[in-house]
Amino acid sequence: MKTTPLLKKFTQASIIASSLLFSQGSYADTILHAFNWTYDDVATKAQEIADLGYKKVLVSPAYKSSGNEWWARYQPQDLRLIHSPLGDTNDFKEMVNALKAKGVETYADIVLNHMANESSQRSDLNYPGAAVLATYAADSTYYNSIKLFGDLQQGSYGANDFHPAGCITDWGNPGHVQYWRLCGGNGDTGLPDLDPNNWVVSQQQAYLQALKTIGVTGFRVDAAKHMSNYHINAVFNNDIKNGMHVFGEIITSGGAGDNSYDSFLAPYLNDTGHGAYDFPLFASLRGALGFGGSMNQLVDPGAYGQALAGDKAVTFSITHDIPTNEGFRYQILDETDELLANAYILGRDGGTPMIYSDHNESNDGSRWQGLYKRADIAGMVKFHNAAQGHGMQVMSFNDCVILFKRDHIGVVGINKCDNGQDVWVNTAEHNLWWHKNYRDVVGGVDVQNINSQWHKFYLPGRKARMWLME
Repeated sequence: MKTTPLLKKFTQASIIASSLLFSQGSYADTILHAFNWTYDDVATKAQEIADLGYKKVLVSPAYKSSGNEWWARYQPQDLRLIHSPLGDTNDFKEMVNALKAKGVETYADIVLNHMANESSQRSDLNYPGAAVLATYAADSTYYNSIKLFGDLQQGSYGANDFHPAGCITDWGNPGHVQYWRLCGGNGDTGLPDLDPNNWVVSQQQAYLQALKTIGVTGFRVDAAKHMSNYHINAVFNNDIKNGMHVFGEIITSGGAGDNSYDSFLAPYLNDTGHGAYDFPLFASLRGALGFGGSMNQLVDPGAYGQALAGDKAVTFSITHDIPTNEGFRYQILDETDELLANAYILGRDGGTPMIYSDHNESNDGSRWQGLYKRADIAGMVKFHNAAQGHGMQVMSFNDCVILFKRDHIGVVGINKCDNGQDVWVNTAEHNLWWHKNYRDVVGGVDVQNINSQWHKFYLPGRKARMWLME
């Protein structure tokens, strides 16, 4: 076969890239982030979730909280029981058991940095507050039946359990970000920031242990950027961490070299041993898929500190913070780019992919509502599950496309540009099996049957292909 200049470029690239492997993470199964779903709804959908291939479900914070807004779930009033518009302790237990019966684990979103801002209702820092305690007393039989730990006749926290009042103003200074309050502006006094004294730590440990006893197997640490590593390590002792997948939410603008990464995420990873959302990889995806970007940024971003190690990373194309907070909306990907990003994170080896699905809390036209069960996403999850345990080798790349394989099990091709491209691959060099159908799981129509040393993979413009061997 005559070698064209384009083929030469691809062939050279394959020689360079064939040895580039992504390390497989310890936690390899896809997480469904059931954002702001009621616990009953999750339980009802347990069979569907399992059938779609999800192995873990991250649910919204479970404790005492009031108010119907999604953000009210991130303002805890009391950790000693589960009671909110999403359900109570009994609903939560039933959900965990329903998921477990279908082979799906439950991850809990936890808030340990602060308590609810109730300054409009009262001036003290007693939690859960006199009004809530009175509610407990008025129906003590019920509330004691859903108690996780502690004595509901008494409060849990007082003024001495919080840092002094004051809003964060120096967002690049870890000491300021981790000591002062998150405030909303316009005179808002902010979320009371907990001090990691022995009592606070013991209460938080009792809460986490109670969730573990119910059957929770993973914790997402909300606002981890705003907690000192001292506080995090004090709470997450070996007993709490044993058998648990723990990962923090630390939003950064990039990877190594970015101040938000160097000042917050890198120390968190180094000092706690926890995993984290892979914002460095997300920044790499935004850069590669964006105008003027190149797909060569996705060949091995971890080699340059632009992706987390596979065993630490929770990978994503969107998180709930991005569309629901005005300051982060600039990170929302174009819808097609988001599809391509999902193909990358669910096709690659390394990290634990997370798929976000909400009820249009961000008012973006139901963009992520029901996303978890969309046919293309379900196909990508199928590919991810089938390819787990198989290495990844990049075969070809240029500014527009990247083509990689998962040993002989499958091939992923992503084309960010408008025009389609042919990519020729030496199947002998890359050990792709002959006379086997490789079917695209994204669209379900494109089937590749390899029967010669050189095989052409066609990548349509602005499309992803994930060919899985049948």
